[in-house]
Amino acid sequence: MIAREVEFEGHLIDSNILPKVLDLILDLDGEFEITEFRIGKRKEDTSYARLIVFGRDENHLDELLKELHKLGARVADAEDAEFAEAPDDRVLPDGFYVTTNNPTFVRLNGEWIEVEDIGMDRVIVVDPERKSACCRFLNEIKRGDLVLVGEKGVKIIPPERPRKSTTFEFMGGHVSTERPTPNVIKAIANEIVNLKRNGGKIAVVAGPAVDHTGARDALAGMIRDGYVDVLLSGNALAVHDMEISIFGTSLGMDIRTGRPVPGGNRHHIHTISKIIAAGGIKQAVEKGIVRDGIMYECVRNNVPFILAGSIRDDGPLPEVITDTMEAKKAMKNALKGVNMVIMLASMLHSIAVGNLLPSVVKTICVDSNPSTVTKLVDRGSHQAIGIVTDVGLFLPELYENIKELEKEG
Repeated sequence: MIAREVEFEGHLIDSNILPKVLDLILDLDGEFEITEFRIGKRKEDTSYARLIVFGRDENHLDELLKELHKLGARVADAEDAEFAEAPDDRVLPDGFYVTTNNPTFVRLNGEWIEVEDIGMDRVIVVDPERKSACCRFLNEIKRGDLVLVGEKGVKIIPPERPRKSTTFEFMGGHVSTERPTPNVIKAIANEIVNLKRNGGKIAVVAGPAVDHTGARDALAGMIRDGYVDVLLSGNALAVHDMEISIFGTSLGMDIRTGRPVPGGNRHHIHTISKIIAAGGIKQAVEKGIVRDGIMYECVRNNVPFILAGSIRDDGPLPEVITDTMEAKKAMKNALKGVNMVIMLASMLHSIAVGNLLPSVVKTICVDSNPSTVTKLVDRGSHQAIGIVTDVGLFLPELYENIKELEKEG
């Protein structure tokens, strides 16, 4: 057997990193020997472990090291990262490195450099002269870019359990299939209020169910009160939100009685036509065509919104980005500096946003579909909470709790 020495550092025990490392080695038919293990004595102290990993041959050892690398393994005697030129636009060199969504560092000229805009399933482009490294999508690669290859000189910081007593500590990675209790909703509201008081930034991903279930006013209120810094959604949310403002219906149903309105099935088409004739959402608000709701509050409070299109969209509205790659780029830019994302009843847009987020961003996912919630929470982050419930029940109660906390100061 051949061997390689690797080391790990961080909160290895309470974040369950070391047990995962040892299980992984055994699951892949490898062997290990722990040569050094130092446990942090205080809550803020990190632990350190040095292991010798054994593989059957060079290929088997490489397989082990590739998987251990995702858990934060680094070669004990660190070498500089290796890179190669992209042979053409959107073409990668052999052996290119694929990123995780965890904080990542590369070693350039003996110095560890943090990778900017980290996200999963991308590549890293380095500039040795400027000592910089950034994460890019495949379609952003240009000929001659220096692309990171292999795992040498790469360090990942795996997600760790929060060190302070917060909602994300005791519910991290948890999916609740029961109706959320008042205490859970209040705890989440408290997280939101505290984050904003400390200058944090919150993004909301919302689907049209927010309109259909009567949660529209609550989301509009959160935008008006400064608890939403960017809205990410699609054509449907905006159309039905403005349909309610103009016609009082959503999908042709009277929003107050829940009953269908004669000819109401045409209302969303009428709405799209009116907005296009006005010149767009902002103009429709300024002209008094749209007088309340989610899009109204976004315009009035200068809250940016990104509407990403899909193949089934009617219209769409003028602001909808129909080029998928351009929409992804716009969403990525809008998410810069975001500390928390609240995902509300939108499977496709929520999954898209989840794939763009670093693992350090706090995530709250609310959906009536358990599989959607599980998929979004299971992103390798301890800072994710999933609640399986009707957004029409959850969001108004959340907003009421936020207002109560504001009154308490």
